[in-house]
Amino acid sequence: MPHPRNAVDAASASTPGEGAFVAHAQRIAALTLVSRALGLARDALCARLFGAGAVWSSFALAFLLPNLFRRLFGEGALSAAFIPSYVALWRQDPQAGRRFAAAAFAVTLTGLAAATIAGELILWLLLTATPLGQSGGLALKLAMALLPFMPLICATAVLGGALQTHSVFAPAAAAPVVLNLCIIAAAALSAFGLGLEPERGIFLVAFSVLLAGIVQLSWALAALWRRNGAAFDGQTIASSVQPLQQLARAALPAVVGLGALQLNTLLDGLIASYPVLGGSTVPAPFIGPVPYPLDEASNAVLFYANRLQQFPLGLIGVSLATAVFPALAKLSHEQDAFARTLRRSIRLAVFLGAPAAAGLAVVRTPLAATIYAGGRFDLEAQRRVALALLGYCPAVFAAIVSQSLSRAYFARGDLRTPMQLAVAAVGLNLTLNLLLIWPLREAGLAWASSASAAAQAAALLALCRRRIGAQPWDAAALRACAHTLVGASLCAAAAMGAMRLTAARLDAARWSSQALTLAAAVGAGAGAYLAWARLIGADELRWLVEALTRRGAAPQASAPQESQ
Repeated sequence: MPHPRNAVDAASASTPGEGAFVAHAQRIAALTLVSRALGLARDALCARLFGAGAVWSSFALAFLLPNLFRRLFGEGALSAAFIPSYVALWRQDPQAGRRFAAAAFAVTLTGLAAATIAGELILWLLLTATPLGQSGGLALKLAMALLPFMPLICATAVLGGALQTHSVFAPAAAAPVVLNLCIIAAAALSAFGLGLEPERGIFLVAFSVLLAGIVQLSWALAALWRRNGAAFDGQTIASSVQPLQQLARAALPAVVGLGALQLNTLLDGLIASYPVLGGSTVPAPFIGPVPYPLDEASNAVLFYANRLQQFPLGLIGVSLATAVFPALAKLSHEQDAFARTLRRSIRLAVFLGAPAAAGLAVVRTPLAATIYAGGRFDLEAQRRVALALLGYCPAVFAAIVSQSLSRAYFARGDLRTPMQLAVAAVGLNLTLNLLLIWPLREAGLAWASSASAAAQAAALLALCRRRIGAQPWDAAALRACAHTLVGASLCAAAAMGAMRLTAARLDAARWSSQALTLAAAVGAGAGAYLAWARLIGADELRWLVEALTRRGAAPQASAPQESQ
């Protein structure tokens, strides 16, 4: 069997230093920052070209399922189930590890490809044989175009999990960069190159998503081949039956445990999309049709608001959790080191997440205007997006903390607790959704998601010591979190003061005024928070600075060649 000259050896799976994940998190965050910046550029372009109406609401609905799989599997859950088994097999026998990775890839790709074919058939029947084909035809056609993205991104996630254990993070972390570039190119071509109307141009955007999936999968395959060698032979599946069964048992609770927020997003989208599929009224027993509180723009509004809160969530939460999970998995049998690493990850999550959520709440209006205003995106759409974004802000902080906590449970082999809590969180979210849409419209869906995310994070934290035997806080951690909350309050106050001073001197109707107001608020808030952190000598700031100065030379961790 061929092996590349730079294939990893067992040293790649050695136990990292407790702080090594900080350096890895920063590398991932750098790639994620590029991705999120491109994502904002993508959303800004699409908002102006397609607006916040029926066309983009239909696209957002069609993208719900494949995007859910992208966020669950491409950004965590499948890797969370895959990595511990892969690390254990690699330590015993690198060849067994290679075969397991190859088998997991093959089974994932073929199984989800079969599910995609079945899904395409169901969508075709809905389109041609039910009334939904008339009222929701655009959404169903777009769903048929986008569904094949699902097996591509999930297979890529398996390969990314294997690469992460060898400190190669670039293919997985940069996958959204590829997606964003493809969508930007397609949207620009449809409007500026071909002059297509939104109802036709949106299909070019949908097909660009499939192209991105193919490129992402090809990159991950090439990276793993160079790093790990080939493992497709006659023993690939036969020798991996037991690990594959363990992966299957672990994957479902991992998906649910890490995916409560994403499942809540799915529920939000389905409820917000009802006017696109079913019209402006809902049937009610005894009294007949009742006006639905949402309209055809609601799902687009929710999509754009969710995209803005995904920027800090992805940059901080996904980067930190992706980097810390391999470290926790390798320290799972070292009680003290595991607990110290967990506490450090929680402190970093709070240190970065609290000011992000507070600042986002303050700058929501100029942020929505700066990113989206113009073209088909009018003032009413901006106002509605800002209101929905305010509801999502608490979820940013809660989800960042939950992602690190969930991975601690998975690293210790406890898949049931996160799953149970996630199911309860989804039930809470659905109940609140149905109650809050009447007084708050689509903003009620955002507030419901935040409430359920906060409840899940609190429960994960409260049960941590009893379920996985790790104390998630000590006196130093509690003191640091209290200092962080004070700093986040100062951040919000400084941002609000700068925003009001700037806005009072500018014409709010001009895009440049909104951009300047946003820049002033962000600068003041960030400056106040960093000044507070330096004043109190925050350990978290020191950890981040030290990791930056090491430039990837973290002890006992192999350098990620793909990110160089």
